[in-house]
Amino acid sequence: MKGFILLLLLSQDALAVKHYLKYFLSGSSGLQNFPEFMAFSTVDDIQGGYCDSKGRRPEPRHDWTRKLTEDYPEHFEYYAQECIRYQPIYRAHIVMLKQQLNKTGGVHIFQRIHGCEWDEETGEVNAFNQFGYNGEDFIALDSKTMTWVAAKPQAVITKHKWNRDIIYIEAKRLYNAQICPERLKKYVEYLKSFLQKVVLPSVSLLQKSPSSPVSCHATGFYPDRAMMFWTKDGEEHHEGVDHGEILANHDGTFQMTVELNISGVTLEDWRRYDCVFHLSGVEDNIVTRLDKVVIRTNWVAPSGFAAGLVIGPVVGLLLLALFTAGIFIWKRNNNGFTSANSSDPSFSETSVKDTALN
Repeated sequence: MKGFILLLLLSQDALAVKHYLKYFLSGSSGLQNFPEFMAFSTVDDIQGGYCDSKGRRPEPRHDWTRKLTEDYPEHFEYYAQECIRYQPIYRAHIVMLKQQLNKTGGVHIFQRIHGCEWDEETGEVNAFNQFGYNGEDFIALDSKTMTWVAAKPQAVITKHKWNRDIIYIEAKRLYNAQICPERLKKYVEYLKSFLQKVVLPSVSLLQKSPSSPVSCHATGFYPDRAMMFWTKDGEEHHEGVDHGEILANHDGTFQMTVELNISGVTLEDWRRYDCVFHLSGVEDNIVTRLDKVVIRTNWVAPSGFAAGLVIGPVVGLLLLALFTAGIFIWKRNNNGFTSANSSDPSFSETSVKDTALN
């Protein structure tokens, strides 16, 4: 068992050589109680800062970004001005799209994702800059050839127009090759203090009803190099066990759950089962004995007595948390923006490149 854990941790460390700086920007119309403009950045998928048209000023979201803004206040002011500058630009594009598509109602979303990745081992740098509309790819910059590529027929005219803008392309070439990687390397240095810390979780036993599986839930741990499993009489137990994935919390920590089906376990045998949590870098495991007294549940007994504590919601990455109100906006993956619920745009010659700022 120890050998398997060591192999898993070594394989994860071997893969952790690439770093990513990503900026997400979105303008919207028709969404109630939702900012018209929002933007946030992530470094290695850990959120750094956030701003929107309601809060106006950007907010550092973690200790490493707070330390960065203390050491470089001008850096924070730069992002503050950028946040203000982007808002009318995205608002204007939403208005333009409505007029162009002759649609005065409904939900309209205009997005951009850009940034760079840096391979710490090889030194290789790659950049990306992509626009989407209503959840679908629209146009992207090929960082190898420094030419714009249309993802839809409606973007062809815009592609030709942008490819003629030599000044902007050269500015992006400089940004991709120098400015973005330099920022990323600086941010990674500040992030190291956060990445190197070890935080133990709180572990709870949860159960929906007396006949439901018992979930061993650990939350608030860091890093994500962790394992959790059930044991019986001190030996790892697999029968009736369901392992959940490690999920990210909004504060950069992680959570995970492993369930044990107790339908065939007598009450006298409960004491033979333990939930074991192992975190990389920590010698002692957290062991929680299967005990009905400590189980937390939202089950209401026939007498009307509510037993235990209601289980709270699972908190994910900010990007997912912002867009789960039944309104499909967008999600970026290796294939671009995923399909949206709204109709395709039909862009005219009007360019959207005004938003393509560094």
